[in-house]
Amino acid sequence: MMINRRETLRYLGIQGQQADDKTLRLVEEVEMELSQSIQQKSIYQEYPCSVSGHTVHLGGLLIVSADLAKNLKGCSYAVLLAATVGRAADFMIRKYSVTNLAKAAVVQAAGASCIEAYVDQIERDIQKYAGRRGLYLRPRFSPGYGDFALEYQKGIFAVLECSKRIGLTLTEGNLMMPSKSVTAVIGLTEDAKRSCYQHSCAQCGMEECGFRETDMTAPTDGAPTC
Repeated sequence: MMINRRETLRYLGIQGQQADDKTLRLVEEVEMELSQSIQQKSIYQEYPCSVSGHTVHLGGLLIVSADLAKNLKGCSYAVLLAATVGRAADFMIRKYSVTNLAKAAVVQAAGASCIEAYVDQIERDIQKYAGRRGLYLRPRFSPGYGDFALEYQKGIFAVLECSKRIGLTLTEGNLMMPSKSVTAVIGLTEDAKRSCYQHSCAQCGMEECGFRETDMTAPTDGAPTC
């Protein structure tokens, strides 16, 4: 199982420049160790969705969030998603935090890039399913983004049965364990113009979009993913 090295370097703050040999060696070592232990698990389900002002009704959940409501405006359905790449990164971070802080930082970055790549893969599957029904995906939106409070993790966990089905747990502060995990809401819309999957950010004229990538020059094809 491969890790997206370009994304790992981006999470390390190395973007638009060449990483030094020492960093690259650390990245290679982490990739090899982490890829042998990753355990990908996910669960997602589509639910009817309605928006009224700043309130979202979704899968029996009532969510008050102006940012999420704006993201889901015009969506009659949305997908609740939870995914994880397992505990390997957490174990490695604890181990190297004692013996090698630089390596611990690389594990943190590699784990982050891996869960992002995994969720991107799941989104592509959802996109194919939605496309057969003439629907398009809005950008995924997770608790903790904007005013979508982390406390809503509890409701998502209950609806999807995350602990039972994929082994996720919540801390008292509503953070997920394993830490390299994601929960998200993905709106389904009939309006292709409101989808970020019809074109790249570089081709899009919606410069005010909150999901617009800041670096639109890096190549996106051919990168290895976890």
